Amino acid sequence: MLRSALIGAALALLAAAPASAEIVSRSENAFTLRFALGLEAPREDIVAAVGAIPTWWDPDHTYTGDGANLSLAFEPGGCWCERLADGTMFEHARIVSITEDTVRMNAPLGPLNGKATRADLVWSAGPQVPGTPVTLEFVVEGPGVGALAEPVHTVMQQGWSRYVRYIEYGDVVEDEPKLRRPSAPRPR
Repeated sequence: MLRSALIGAALALLAAAPASAEIVSRSENAFTLRFALGLEAPREDIVAAVGAIPTWWDPDHTYTGDGANLSLAFEPGGCWCERLADGTMFEHARIVSITEDTVRMNAPLGPLNGKATRADLVWSAGPQVPGTPVTLEFVVEGPGVGALAEPVHTVMQQGWSRYVRYIEYGDVVEDEPKLRRPSAPRPR
C-alpha cells in the first residue's frame, strides 16, 4: 500500500514537472536532444499526433517552404517525405516502429543527411496519469555532427512546440513568433 502511494506520488511529481528542452550530451561526433513535459491528453492522441507531422511541422524547415509538400506514411517502414519542385521525393525520415506509446524513426534531418551514421528520433508517451509524460529524444552520431547540436536543437525546439500545440488545440498558429534575436520592448 505504501509502495503504491509512493509510486503514485512520484508519477504525479513527474507529471507536474516543468517542460524541459535540452542538449543532454554532446561530443565532437555525437549529440542527444531531449524534450519533455506533461500533457493533459490520452496516450493514443500523443502518439497519433506524430502521424500528423505534415500538418504541424514548420514549413520554414522544409526544402520547398510549403508544408503541403510533406507526407508521412504512418506505419513501420513509412516515409516522412517531401515532394520537391521537380516532382522527386526527398526522404527526411523513415518510421522504424510504432507501438501504443512510442514512435521510432531513423531521421537524418536537414544538415544531418549524409553525415549522421545514427539519427534515432523517438517520440514517447508515459503512463496515463494527470499530465501524461511526453518525451522526444533525438540521438545523433556521425563524424563532426556534434557541431550541429545547437542549430538542430533550435529547429527541433520549434517542431516540439508546434507538436505540443497540435496535441493541445488540434491546430498550429501559422503566424506564431519564430525564434529570433531579442528586440526592443514594445510600447504599451
